[in-house]
Order: sequence, then structure tokens, then C-alpha cells
Amino acid sequence: MGSGNVATVMGGRIAAAGHLLLQVVARREEAAAALASEWHCGYTTRWAEVDGGADLYIVSLSDRALEELAGQLSLPGRLVVHTAGAAPLSALEKVSERHGVLYPLQSLRKEIRPFPEFPLLIEASRPDDGVLLEAFARTITRQVQYADDALRLKLHVAATFVNNFTNYLYSLAADFCQREGIDFSLLLPLIRETAGRVERYDPREVQTGPAIRDDRQTMDRHLEILANYRNMSILYRQFSDQIGSYYQ
Repeated sequence: MGSGNVATVMGGRIAAAGHLLLQVVARREEAAAALASEWHCGYTTRWAEVDGGADLYIVSLSDRALEELAGQLSLPGRLVVHTAGAAPLSALEKVSERHGVLYPLQSLRKEIRPFPEFPLLIEASRPDDGVLLEAFARTITRQVQYADDALRLKLHVAATFVNNFTNYLYSLAADFCQREGIDFSLLLPLIRETAGRVERYDPREVQTGPAIRDDRQTMDRHLEILANYRNMSILYRQFSDQIGSYYQ
């Protein structure tokens, strides 16, 4: 259920694992039809036409849409799970007494192929459904872990830092390079190295840069260059102060 980034990637991985997808349910007919064609299944844009014969219903909708779903859909006796990191297990309890979570901990974009690997964090309202959900999840990915509401939300917070905030910094740096006539691709080896290090070391052990050295002269020169870049200048000062305090 859904046709966005998570729905497209999850559906693709599920189809590739050999499962039979029965139906795509989405608000926009064009999007629903495109996914249904790719996965060789039916589709609908009406909640009243949802196929009642599936073993598992995967709801990949926005958090707000999840809140409204109970008034539109009822699937008693069926296992219904959502894929949201910040929504609670109980989000679908009014849709079915058998409800759960199948959360892919990854940044997903439907246009980026091949689809990336990702852990799946699972939880179910019933222990036996938890066993079923784990078995299903292990056909899609090698890394499966039980995670309750509190743990998923904490991981969602951490993911916001390592992905969303980091990508915003990449965007600022790319804009800066473009305006200053710099080739942004020259930074790609540095990006790969920095990301790769955290697989081998504690991030605290590999921090570099002028802030950790308290190199005021270099930081002042950087800020002079950033005089016409207000957002970057503000963030540069804040990050430098935070890094200095953290490592002292």
C-alpha cells in the first residue's frame, strides 16, 4: 500500500525474493499502474477494492496517512504492518488486531538502482506473528532485528543525524563549490573515506580538522571565505564550537 520511495523499494525487493505480490494500492492511478505492471499484479486506487486474500499487508504511507487509515480500511484477522520508523506499533491496531512494523533502516529513493541493502527492524502485536514476520524479513535482507517503539524512534533520531543532516551539509558544500567554480567531485574520495572509517573505528577516534586542534588561525581564514554564505558561516561556528567542547 503506497507508491512512494519506501513502497517502491520494498516491493521491488519482495518481488525479487520470489514472493507473489497480489495488489498495489495507491492514491494515484498512474503510479499504481506502473508498479503493478513491474510486479505483474493488480492495482486499485480505492480502499473498498483491497484484495482480502493476502497473507501480509505492507502499508508504506506517511505518518499522517497512517493515522487516517483506520477510518478507511478494516482487515480483521489479517497481518498488517507499517514501514515507518517514528510511528508506534499501535498505529494500525484499528485496522487489524494482528498488526506490526517492518521498518527498513535506510535512505530510500525509488529512482536509484540497484536498490541498496538495509536492515529490517520488526515488531508484532502477537508473538506468533513476530515469528512469521521475522521469517519473511529474512527472505529480503540478511540483517533483521526486533525493535520496540522506543528503540525504533531512537534509531530514527540517530539516522536523521548520519543521513539527513549529513546530506544537507553535502548540499551546502556542493552549492558553495558551484558558486566558487570548484569541482565538487574532488571531494568524493574524502566523503568515501570518512564514511568508510566508521565501519572500522569509533567515530570519536578519527575526528580531524581545525576545530579539534583549536586552530583559530585556520578557522578565522575559513570564516573570511564564508562571509557571503550566511548559513554555512553559522553552521561552521556552531560545529566548530561543539567539536571543541566535545573533545575537551
